[in-house]
Amino acid sequence: MIAWTIYLTFGGAVLLLFMPRTFARWIALVTAAGGFAISFASFFCDEIDPAHFATIVRTPWVSMLGMEYHLAVDGISLTLALVTGLTAVSAVLFSWDVDHRPNEFFFWLLLVVGGSYGVFLSADLFLLFLFYELVIVPKYFLIAIWGSTNKEYGAMKLTLYSFFGGALVFIGIIAAYATAGSLDLQQLAQFQFTPQLQSWAFPVLFLGFAVLAGIWPLHTWAPTGHVAAPTAGSMLLAGIVMKLGAYGGLRVAMNLFPEGFHLWSKWIAVLAVIGIVYAAGVALRQRDLKFVIGYSSVSHMGFVLLGLATANALGVGGAVLQMFSHGVIAALLFAVAGRMIYRRTHTRDLDDLSRLNLSRALPFAAFSFVIASAASMGIPGFSGFAAEITILIGTWKAYPMAVWITGAGMVLVAAFTLRALKKSFFADAAFESGGTTFVSSAAGLVPITTAEKLGAGLLMFATLAIGLYPKLLLDRILPAVEAMRFLK
Repeated sequence: MIAWTIYLTFGGAVLLLFMPRTFARWIALVTAAGGFAISFASFFCDEIDPAHFATIVRTPWVSMLGMEYHLAVDGISLTLALVTGLTAVSAVLFSWDVDHRPNEFFFWLLLVVGGSYGVFLSADLFLLFLFYELVIVPKYFLIAIWGSTNKEYGAMKLTLYSFFGGALVFIGIIAAYATAGSLDLQQLAQFQFTPQLQSWAFPVLFLGFAVLAGIWPLHTWAPTGHVAAPTAGSMLLAGIVMKLGAYGGLRVAMNLFPEGFHLWSKWIAVLAVIGIVYAAGVALRQRDLKFVIGYSSVSHMGFVLLGLATANALGVGGAVLQMFSHGVIAALLFAVAGRMIYRRTHTRDLDDLSRLNLSRALPFAAFSFVIASAASMGIPGFSGFAAEITILIGTWKAYPMAVWITGAGMVLVAAFTLRALKKSFFADAAFESGGTTFVSSAAGLVPITTAEKLGAGLLMFATLAIGLYPKLLLDRILPAVEAMRFLK
């Protein structure tokens, strides 16, 4: 049944091209909600064994090259499909009043969502690559047409980095296919590649995927792209698209080339720790609220890469949990910054926002940002804490020194998050000019809409639910991780 997330999403995207613009947002919402409902029902379906990457659809495609339309699912795929549906519904709700070419906007948005579902469910290497590359084009148009703040530059930089990573992935796929004679991920996961091949094919393939995951130092496209993108674009980019790279590194590179992974895992951990600390430090110096959140995303994705580098079930399981957690938290942060604040105040400058007394003018936005900030800082009771503590326990077993250094990054995360929270909503609205004290006010701002409250409420509920009961996800993630061949 979960395969219908792909068909329904692409079907809704095509339907948007032929319907009047009046119905565009409703078609997008019904489509996104349908995909979420299917992924939610599949997540709790007892017939799906989370420990095995089991086939759900298999049809010949290009037989002469061994390509098949082959979909499969396990606990990792279920978890990431669920966060995809959750983020998609929220992104549509936060785009409810888009009036500039709405049919095209929601068309590109649904293509990103449908392509992401395809990546998480693909069991054929070429099919996975096809869906992976399919996501790039809609990202470009969403940013270039509906974005802001150097949108052409941001869209092109993101696209070029994505194509560079895709080229490396393609080289790795060719190496695997030429050696094993198959594109089937289930068969390739059992094939014994030579250590010589793995020593160079793994870093090429993993780095290609890791570009989209925001690995340092190839991360600079992410903050630029986040700032340039419209609100829904930022939500999808941080909530779903960055997870495609991490998922590809786990499902393909690490599982196909385990010896190569163990050879290079220490370097992955080093780059991950640098990314955590560096991005958090840069975020502390930013004045644009979306840049703060953009660098925050890079820092939090560093935790995902660090968890993957541990090569133990707890660390890798925590990395997948962090993919879900960060997808929800980052989407909520960008929704508040881009939609609730910027669309009403027309500024994201922290110094300007500090004069507007937004906590009184937009109390629901303030409440949402407090929840998102607490989750981002890893406060107990939120999904961020559950994910990060799991990763750090796994890291302690593999790289104890990395935990100490990462601790400094976590302090910086708390520092820039509290700074952004204070300046955006809780700063003193009084300021001086020429010896005279003025009090600025944003009392006349448009109240938060019902659609925005529903979208934010959905994301807040998700981070709280998983924070209070992470076992719900871990019971499906850990069996799938333990079935993989790269574990030490």
